[in-house]
Formats: sequence, structure tokens, C-alpha cells
Amino acid sequence: MSNWQSPEASARLKKRYAAERRFKALGLVAIVLSMSFLAVLLFTMLKNGISGLDWAFLSGSDSTDPANAGVWSAVKGSILTMLVTLALAFPMGVLAAIYLEEFAPRSRWVDWVEVSINNLAAVPSIIFGLLGLAVFIQVMHLPRSSPLVGGMTLALMTMPVIVIAGRNAIKAVPPSIRDAALAVGASKVQTVFHHVLPLALPGILTGTIIGMARALGETAPLLMIGMRAFVSTPPGGVTDPSSVLPMQIFLWSDEVDQGFVQNTSAAIIVLLFVLIAMNGIAIYLRNKFETRW
Repeated sequence: MSNWQSPEASARLKKRYAAERRFKALGLVAIVLSMSFLAVLLFTMLKNGISGLDWAFLSGSDSTDPANAGVWSAVKGSILTMLVTLALAFPMGVLAAIYLEEFAPRSRWVDWVEVSINNLAAVPSIIFGLLGLAVFIQVMHLPRSSPLVGGMTLALMTMPVIVIAGRNAIKAVPPSIRDAALAVGASKVQTVFHHVLPLALPGILTGTIIGMARALGETAPLLMIGMRAFVSTPPGGVTDPSSVLPMQIFLWSDEVDQGFVQNTSAAIIVLLFVLIAMNGIAIYLRNKFETRW
């Protein structure tokens, strides 16, 4: 084959290489801008709040005196809220994903459910807060400002994300796995739960942790169900009044006393650490259990 190229082919090749260089340059600029904003945020928070990170702050509860205020009450409230969210959203989301992907017949009703789930994943979080206020507090009369109601509200918001991630992970399992299990006499249920689900679980767990990390940083839905309350003692259970880290940050940022500026920055550092840890777990699970087909 000759290396000679026509002038038109050479021009097209040069244009393609120029477009690739522009695309790489734009991608590099986008990464630099994103990392710059993150670096500025971390530098500002560390500058204002690192001196306030001590054991008294990490083990204390909210107080009207910024010198005595701490985040343990909010941290414990966040942990309890996330446990309720995980206990409700994960099994329901996974089962819904399995049914829609493996068992549901193709019908207009199923198509409507799939469209509704995709739309729910994009609904503003404050709408879920209004739903939690109307259903869990005004109708069911569950305790206000409690991790139970907060977790149930966040579960409504997180479940569509888990369903979408679960369906994508299940769909990524090769059909040959199902065919092989059915060929040796396994039932449809055994095939799904013994073979398909274990292979899809890493992707499901990754989507779940990412959805939980998003829920951990939410304030709008929790604001609607009354978790803005001043709580001076850590909650003893899921039905006790409690606050959460994002709401505690919101409350301190609204204080007039300048002493709360340091507390706000220190609490943001704690929240960022928790979020980074959760995303790190997601990356670890993906890299450890991911199977390439």
C-alpha cells in the first residue's frame, strides 16, 4: 500500500488531529478548573477550621456558646439517619431492579414505571421533603426531627438512584451466565439470585454508596421535616430528636457570633472527610469486585 495521500485526504487528517488536540485541551482546562475550585474550597476550610478540630469539638454537642459547641450529636444523627436510609432503600431498590430487569413482562404499565423511576431520580430533593412532611409526620404522626423520619424521607430520594444503578449492573451480566444456569436445571429465581445478582452486586453497591453520599449532604428535605431543631444531647435512638451534619453547618453559618465561623468550617471539614471516605469505599468496591466481560 502506498504512503502517498491525496491533498484532500491530508487536509481531512490534519483537521481530525486538530479537533482531537482542541478536545484534549478543553478536557484539560475543565479538569484544572474543577480541581482549582476544590483546592480553593479545601484551603479556605482548612485555614478557617483546622484550629477548631480537637477532641472536645468532635465529641461535644451543639451549644449556644461556640467555645463549647461540638459535632458529635450531628454526626450520630447522620449515622442513624443513614442507617435507616440504607435499611429501607437498598433492599427495596435492589428487588425493584431485579423485578424490572428479569421478571417484569413488557407492557405499557412497566414502561410507565420505568419512566417514573427515571423522573424521580431527577426530582428536586425539597419535593421529597414535602412528601415526608405530609405522609410521615402529618398522616402517620411519626416523631418530628427524628432520624427515623429523616431516613425514610432520604430513602424515597435514594431508592430511584439504586434502582437505576441496579438495573444497569444486572443488564451488564452476560446472557450466557443465565443460559448456563438454566441449562443445568436452575429455576429462574435461582439463576437470578445465585448467579446474576452476585455478579451484579459490585455495581449495585457502588451506585448505592454514591446515592448514600448524596443523601448525606442533603439539607432541603431534612429542613422540611423539622431537623433544624437545636439539639444539645446526642440522640439515643432513631425516634429521638436529632440534627445532622449538613443541617448543623447550616445552623452555625446563620449565627451572628463570629466564633461559629470556625465551627462551621471545622464541621464542613468533617462532612467532607465522611463524603470522601464513602466515595473511597465505592471506588474500592468497584476495583476489587468488578468483573470485565
